[in-house]
Amino acid sequence: MEGKNQTTVTEFLFLGLTDRVHQQIILFVMLLFIYVVTLGGNLAMITLIWIDSRLHTPMYFFLSHLSFVDICSSSSIAPKMLCDVFAEKRGISFIGCAAQMWFFGLFVAMECFLLASMAYDRYMAICKPLLYTLIMSQRVCVQLVVGPYVIALISTMTHTILMFGLPFCGPNIINHFFCDISPLLSLACADTGTNKLVLSILAGAIGVLSGLIIMTSYVCILVAILKIQTADGRHKAFSTCFSHLAAVCILYGTLFFIYVRPGSGSSLDINKVISLFYTVAIPMLNPVIYSLRNKEVKNAFRSKFKRKIILKDR
Repeated sequence: MEGKNQTTVTEFLFLGLTDRVHQQIILFVMLLFIYVVTLGGNLAMITLIWIDSRLHTPMYFFLSHLSFVDICSSSSIAPKMLCDVFAEKRGISFIGCAAQMWFFGLFVAMECFLLASMAYDRYMAICKPLLYTLIMSQRVCVQLVVGPYVIALISTMTHTILMFGLPFCGPNIINHFFCDISPLLSLACADTGTNKLVLSILAGAIGVLSGLIIMTSYVCILVAILKIQTADGRHKAFSTCFSHLAAVCILYGTLFFIYVRPGSGSSLDINKVISLFYTVAIPMLNPVIYSLRNKEVKNAFRSKFKRKIILKDR
């Protein structure tokens, strides 16, 4: 085994989600709809934030980057999935698999840290309102976006180099619908102890660090909200955090269910279904969550829509 060339495997084959034709039709229609809505919703959010001066604030600056990350993470998985639904051979090249794992890992890590940056922004807005505009300057906002990109880039590059430095001499069938780390490790023809250790350290550091920032921010926010005397004031303060808190719970809850819960390695079929949710559905849900309960976004959209109608009538 050890003497075999690590380039013996030139491509990987996905088992996918189903081989039944009627289920494939439903899956294809559902995936196509979700992907189109994801692209449309997130592009609309980015465009709206860019053209409406009322949304040129730190919160919406972070939200525009979150929408960009959602578009990229979904695009690293969904197009390939759509092509594979009806394919007899669901293959991906060795290099293609490495690229898919790198891009998706990068944007998932980015999303975790962006949510942490947004939590810090909400903390500053609610707990230190008088200093908010001074502290959350344009320079600080850029740093809170560039920092996550750099950390995510280093982490994902490390995983990808270690993963595809391993020898793969067969079998080459991945029991998944995309190149995820755990299914790939099971195919390696060498000891993967180092990879698993580095994965645990880096993934744990990303999860714990971003999670601690979010938890600490919200503990301080909760304390500040409880000190507000009026019920209307408390409701208004909490409503500014609801959308972000919902996005955090959905993403971290899903990632915990797949990668952290006990016995997660023994239920690959369940993991594939849950993976489908966080790889495809969550990028679609984020713009919905941030627009449905956000008066500023809804008002900006209405004003732009009405202006467009008026210009057409002329």
